[in-house]
Amino acid sequence: MRRTIVLFLFQFLLLSSFLRAQNLQTINSAEIFLRLKKLNVLGTVLYVAAHPDDENSRLIAYLAKEKLYRTGYLSMTRGDGGQNLIGDEQGVELGLIRTQEMLAARSIDGAEQFFSRAFDFGFTKSTDEAMKIWDKQKILSDVVWVLRKFQPDVIITRFPEVFKMAYHGQHAAASVLAHEAFLAAGDPTKFPEQFKYGVQPWKPKRLLWNTFVFGNINTTSDDQMKIDVGIYNAILGKSYGEIAAESRTQHKSQGAALPRTRGQALEYFTAVDGEKATSDLLDGVVTSWDRVEGGNKIKELVDKLVKDYSLASPEKSVTGLVNLYSAISGLKDGYWKTQKLKEVQQLIEICSGIWLEATVENPYVAQGDSLKVNISMLNRLNTDANVKSITVGEANIAFNQSLAFNKNYFLNKKFAVSDKKQITQPYWLEEEMSPGSFNIKDQQMIGDPQGRPAYDAQFVVTIGGHDFTFTRPVQYKFLDEVRGELYEPLTVLPAVTGQFDPETIVFTSGNEKAFEVHTQNQSQRNIQPKVSLTGINDINVKAENNSRTTLTYLAKPTKKETAVFYSSIIVDEQGKADSLKEIKTISYNHIPRIDYFKNSTAKFIVTDVQTVGKKVGYIEGAGDKVPEALQQMGYEVVLLKERDIVPANLKQFDAIVAGVRAYDVHDWLIGKYDILMNYIHEGGNLIVQYNKENLGSVKTKIGPYPFSISNARVTDEQAKVNFLLPDHPVLNYPNKISDRDFDGWIQERGTYFAGQTDSNYHAIFSMHDPNEADQKGSLIIGGYGKGVFVYTGLVFFRELPAGVSGAYRLMANIIALNHKRGF
Repeated sequence: MRRTIVLFLFQFLLLSSFLRAQNLQTINSAEIFLRLKKLNVLGTVLYVAAHPDDENSRLIAYLAKEKLYRTGYLSMTRGDGGQNLIGDEQGVELGLIRTQEMLAARSIDGAEQFFSRAFDFGFTKSTDEAMKIWDKQKILSDVVWVLRKFQPDVIITRFPEVFKMAYHGQHAAASVLAHEAFLAAGDPTKFPEQFKYGVQPWKPKRLLWNTFVFGNINTTSDDQMKIDVGIYNAILGKSYGEIAAESRTQHKSQGAALPRTRGQALEYFTAVDGEKATSDLLDGVVTSWDRVEGGNKIKELVDKLVKDYSLASPEKSVTGLVNLYSAISGLKDGYWKTQKLKEVQQLIEICSGIWLEATVENPYVAQGDSLKVNISMLNRLNTDANVKSITVGEANIAFNQSLAFNKNYFLNKKFAVSDKKQITQPYWLEEEMSPGSFNIKDQQMIGDPQGRPAYDAQFVVTIGGHDFTFTRPVQYKFLDEVRGELYEPLTVLPAVTGQFDPETIVFTSGNEKAFEVHTQNQSQRNIQPKVSLTGINDINVKAENNSRTTLTYLAKPTKKETAVFYSSIIVDEQGKADSLKEIKTISYNHIPRIDYFKNSTAKFIVTDVQTVGKKVGYIEGAGDKVPEALQQMGYEVVLLKERDIVPANLKQFDAIVAGVRAYDVHDWLIGKYDILMNYIHEGGNLIVQYNKENLGSVKTKIGPYPFSISNARVTDEQAKVNFLLPDHPVLNYPNKISDRDFDGWIQERGTYFAGQTDSNYHAIFSMHDPNEADQKGSLIIGGYGKGVFVYTGLVFFRELPAGVSGAYRLMANIIALNHKRGF
């Protein structure tokens, strides 16, 4: 993330209260200059939409870096319900990834990030359904809370309030909520319980809709207000189209990168509510110090700072900034006083060139252990600065030294981590979820993008006769031989963690299965936990082999009925019983390491699944957990890479399954077309899960006969499934498929169904969402030579990991198709 601006000689460090990326974010002299100018801008804009990547990055960058408004993006959800292009994480795990991608995007386009408690439950074609699942009043209170805290002068929505033009029920719902919050935030009778937390009623000036052109939909018109946001910022050396592309590229789990654009780019706006604007988004809003009593003298001080600023010697601005801080401190308390004091202190910190760092040598520490924090300080620009004290955790260090120019100061402090210290858990996962939203006890945390670090270090530094407290997160610092020096979060762990292996156990035909429980002592102490299982009914479980950290069990169901049982681990550690926590870690190079905790549980699924065939080849796609589910069904699963797709190797497989979006992420698959078709012709079974690559066309060769992929989907997971060919082998062999097999499905039935198909394909099902026509492309099957080709948009990648019995039975039949064709 280091960027060099030609002719600007220095780069300076700015750390927020929690590091956003693995490399330190740097602020160069050019950006300091823009921040100085921003001190004279007192305007606020909030952009509102439903998901990560819904935001208009180009407009946001323009507002934040050209107009210098305080700019924010409120995303109703964290994008938990989407598809993952880079891995197999789904649900809350995907939301964790996209939260960090959003923060990375905001660090580039200059806006702030907010989230409501809404959970992205997947695609919906109904605004009412989104409101119902989210709990409308709950999420409306979140939006009102953000408005009252952020105090936007103008709110801009990405989508209209009408579903048909918004394309997604959550898109429309976000705009409806923005509109209702616009009206409610200034009403003291609405959500009055918020006022005890320091907010006051706030009435924005106007609500606008940022109209758009998307595919065949054009919601713009010449009579709408329009702004050219494609201009070039000479100070930054980039156009806002270029900045937006860098921001957008951070959404890697969605594959949402856009090309850099240069030149005119018009954004259109239409009024939704409030006072009309004619030429500027903030028409009628006083965006200077005139909006604050006594603000004229502040403007003069800022003007002088801007005029006298030295790109080569930003430390020369420190004295003026300290004087400005004193002057703003004398103003009457209010929103802009608080905000500008924060901005000025950040500039004092950056311009002083003082390096302050607090690091640890291990990414983890357990409750009840000790932690050594390494402190480093350096005065890089010879600023007159005295470090009075440093506080880390419960430890206080009286330092009282002036920092000499370019001299490194190193010290460390060891302190005890309380056994009551809260484990490092994303705050929105601390409480059990409601069906469509997170539950958060701390009102002040609502809207916050990610919460606080496990520990931080507070440096009290005297500059120009004033004491400033500069805060640094305590981070794990290490050297990667390829990627260089990196920083990761410090995670506080429970003393003991544990997990089931595997976490989903599928019993077919009453067979016996083994599973293990692994425990890990995370502490520096010698803890030997005793483990017992709880919550298992109608399954006989007996211990086989035990070691200090691994316990092996054999389990066998006592009943044949289809059922799902959950088990959790109880640990008796030194006479204390508690539910064991499992640590989950998500690690990608483009975001910081993510740790979160869940109660250690396993899912035992008892179902009558007959299988035919033993060996399945699996071509991984964008990421799913289908291979593990196939293994639980009793198949031997071999993951296939490009080099493995050769005729001699494929003969061994009863079926080959392509993961979701495999043809989207592997260009080489197109080159393997003839080999795969020959595999089918000679008696093989190729099963392709949903793709988007040949959306609306027949250009990409996937099957033996042409077919297109549409964007048709059925989002109602309870939608009636009609059997078009009830005698087809896929519905009868080796398992008899009935309506019951579609009970208990989660989130949706399917997505990206087959569209136009060759007559050689057979459509097996029809289904539809309420008030829509039947869709027949969820599962198509075609014989070719001695074998079979299958394309399916049914979301096995969701249903199998969720333990949906019918999904297992249907998948077993699909895999068995080349053993009993009959069509």
